[in-house]
Amino acid sequence: MVHKLSVLVQMDLENRSVRLVVTGCVTEANQHILYPLVRRARTLIPPVTVSVDLTCAGHVEDIAVDLLRWAIDHDEPVHDAGPAQILTPIRLPGHPSTLAWNTSRRKSARSLPA
Repeated sequence: MVHKLSVLVQMDLENRSVRLVVTGCVTEANQHILYPLVRRARTLIPPVTVSVDLTCAGHVEDIAVDLLRWAIDHDEPVHDAGPAQILTPIRLPGHPSTLAWNTSRRKSARSLPA
């Protein structure tokens, strides 16, 4: 499976905030791409509040969110860095092809003779 990640950076200079809007697939293998963006955003207009918005992502793995949260929490302090937060959907979306495979598998399991 191809897991592509896209990030849009939205800056609000008046409110001193940066929002990283993530779309695509956030996985254990690619979540490490986001941390340097968070670190860089925290230094743009200190003190700044950085939000990593995963609510628009099509696929988010639990472990990816945990690893990103750990990296942010255990970061060495950047001078005048503001807080960083991760915004996640209430229910993390699964990968569409995995969902289709699970659905077809359930349908075929129902059609098997007892």
